[in-house]
Amino acid sequence: MPAYEICYLNGEGALAYKFAAIANNDNRAKVLAHAMKLPSTKRLEVLERRDSDLCRPSDAHPMREQMLRTG
Repeated sequence: MPAYEICYLNGEGALAYKFAAIANNDNRAKVLAHAMKLPSTKRLEVLERRDSDLCRPSDAHPMREQMLRTG
């Protein structure tokens, strides 16, 4: 099943919030995006995520390195 990234934009066109979802196809992802839309959202974008876009955080992630040094 394809993975999608659903982005919601505010009135100025800035990203208000986003989430990832899995849906059977583009149309179902769009239906989900509209169902989850808040009234303050002015625009939304539904993007299919390819396998190359999906990755797990590595142990070499900068924030993890910073936490290990300070902690």
